[in-house]
Amino acid sequence: MDASDHYKLPAIALHWLMAILLISLIALGYYMEGLPKNTSDRAYFFALHKSMGLVALALILVRIGWRATHVVPAPLPGMPTWEIMAAAWSHRLLYLCMFLQPLTGYLSSSFNKYGIKFFGVSLPNWGWEDTALRELFAGAHDVVGMALIALIVVHVLAALKHGLIDKDQIFQRMLPKPSR
Repeated sequence: MDASDHYKLPAIALHWLMAILLISLIALGYYMEGLPKNTSDRAYFFALHKSMGLVALALILVRIGWRATHVVPAPLPGMPTWEIMAAAWSHRLLYLCMFLQPLTGYLSSSFNKYGIKFFGVSLPNWGWEDTALRELFAGAHDVVGMALIALIVVHVLAALKHGLIDKDQIFQRMLPKPSR
């Protein structure tokens, strides 16, 4: 593979940082749902989840900016058209979900009495205490979360297919290039 067939190091770093952050947020989200209400543990983990979610929102905005200003490697010669289209659409949907997930979480939190603290610093609410709106955005947060999980699973399975079955160097594009 030459340099034009490989992602740039900032894109690779953002990809893997987002992967770790998203998996952590999903695991934390499921963990904290089981915590008893009105406890200090639940408050701590919800605050942590919200803070990490805002970091994820900032990083996805950086990723979108990077992607809009940098060329991605072209599909490999001989790749089936359906596979190229599936990859393009799954990436678009991943980016959309990675944007909507923290946004719906933020909006849901903006319509409750607790608000949002970013690692202890109170942020302004976009709303007011409103159970119906909070539940609407919380429901959207759940639905987008399920879609995001499904897309991550598809993404990982496709990467494994390319790395283990096709052995076509697609997987290696998102790894740092070995020094020569």
